[in-house]
Amino acid sequence: MYVGLIQFLMLAGTLGLFVFGMRMMSEGLQQTAGNRMRRVLERITAGRSGGVLTGISTTVIVQYSSVVSVIVVSFVNSGLLSLRKAIPVLIGANIGTTLKLLLFAAVGFSALDLPAIALALLALALPLLLIRGTQVRATSGILVGAALLFLALWLMKEHLPMPRPETLSILNKLEGMGLFSNLLFVAVGAMLAIIIQSSSVALVLTVALCEMGTIGYATGAALVLGENIGTTFTANVAALAGNVWAKRAARAHLLIKLIGVLWALILLSPLLQGIGLLTERINGASPYADPGMVKWSLTYLHIAFNVINGLVLLQFIPWIEKTVIRWVPARNAPDEEYRLEYIEDPMMAVSPELSVMEARKEVVKFGRLCRRMLGMVRELLMETDPRARAVLLQRISKYESTTDRIEVEVGRYLTRTGTEVREEAVSKRIRALLAIISDLENVGDILFQMSKTLVRKNDEKLWFAPEQRQDLLEMIGLVDKAFLVMLRNLDAEDDEVALDEAMLMEQHINRQRDHLRRGHLKSVESGEQNIHTGLIYADLYSNCEKIGDHLINVSEALSGRL
Repeated sequence: MYVGLIQFLMLAGTLGLFVFGMRMMSEGLQQTAGNRMRRVLERITAGRSGGVLTGISTTVIVQYSSVVSVIVVSFVNSGLLSLRKAIPVLIGANIGTTLKLLLFAAVGFSALDLPAIALALLALALPLLLIRGTQVRATSGILVGAALLFLALWLMKEHLPMPRPETLSILNKLEGMGLFSNLLFVAVGAMLAIIIQSSSVALVLTVALCEMGTIGYATGAALVLGENIGTTFTANVAALAGNVWAKRAARAHLLIKLIGVLWALILLSPLLQGIGLLTERINGASPYADPGMVKWSLTYLHIAFNVINGLVLLQFIPWIEKTVIRWVPARNAPDEEYRLEYIEDPMMAVSPELSVMEARKEVVKFGRLCRRMLGMVRELLMETDPRARAVLLQRISKYESTTDRIEVEVGRYLTRTGTEVREEAVSKRIRALLAIISDLENVGDILFQMSKTLVRKNDEKLWFAPEQRQDLLEMIGLVDKAFLVMLRNLDAEDDEVALDEAMLMEQHINRQRDHLRRGHLKSVESGEQNIHTGLIYADLYSNCEKIGDHLINVSEALSGRL
């Protein structure tokens, strides 16, 4: 089989068109169903079956199991999803990606006039391209992406080279080495899926090679098994920037595939014979006798592999969890409990819609971290042991550094995402999130300054009266309630933000500040209070009020008031 430069470029262009069409269709689907997909992902506490169905439905929407696996890894990394609950979702994603293969097998290399179908889809998309509106444009993207996909399938069929006899002889030699041949082609299939970043595209190429006679049915099956392993590469690369739990989730995805390939290779001969009989029963011919049936057999193999493997491994989720925990041990206790998630672009880019969703989850975690800092400041106010105070101050200082990194990393991620946005609604949400992370970083700075003020008070051996300490605790309690309102708003949809409740909490904080100020001024005028203690006292309740201002800014940004 000889491939010249021009033919190679045409094949590469066809493959690029195929991937671009699928990505365009995926982005359109994400935009039309992105919020619903996120709600589904957040409701996977209903058990193993719920997790599997979530993985299937999400993969059908996104069209890429690798994208879903990256999302699952990021959710595990941020603590929104436990490792045990993530495993069924990954299994469901593996099953979900097989559904579109039935479409490829049905029309990918059939006698249908694929260019005519592509042109018809483009004709349907044309009027939609001229209409403004996010949902309409997303729908047009789905149609254009599907048209490019069908056109790429036709071009792939037209430009795949005919194999030469000497090439076939080399492949025949590689096919005749038993288990070694199977392992070799599994490795080749894994590399193919890693390079292409889509098991579906890799399977289409495998089917084409089988139909052209370049490789046999058994070799194609080994390639398909390897392609299943290759799809785990994206999640494992994305997990490199995450914490230990993110790495464990990515390894769980890889382990699921490795176990499946292991048993499939052991039972490869009876498995292929069974698939062959199934193909003969359903499609009327055996893949061993009719090369045209290979596409169906490999599709059935891909589906059977993921379904059987998933159903079996669902019974061993605790074992999978324990295995990956031993596989990826925690470096230290803090890594086991918590580590900041630095959002990076995954190997396979997702749409700005999903990028904003991921950033929103990180911002929610940012808000929870700031609330935790407030709790440490409350502890510092009450703590009398010098060593315990030093530990608290060190923890607050570490958290303050973390808030600075979060603002930089999330801000950089949102800025990069903003360069790809074409819709004003998405741009508005990005601007809101950028304003929110700035406010939360300011909250972290204020809490750190409050902690240093409390330490200075103790170093100078200044003491609050019991009434003053109680007043400050009440003020911190109000701020904590404002935090809870803000966090609920961050978790809510944009049209469900409880702005009135947030404003009410801000008014309570302002009234408490005014009340403490009046009492403080009276005590200073009467000489009942040490002037240095009074300054520290005033600084603390004023800083609490400043935190309240930033918290209401967050809710206002979420509601669209920038």
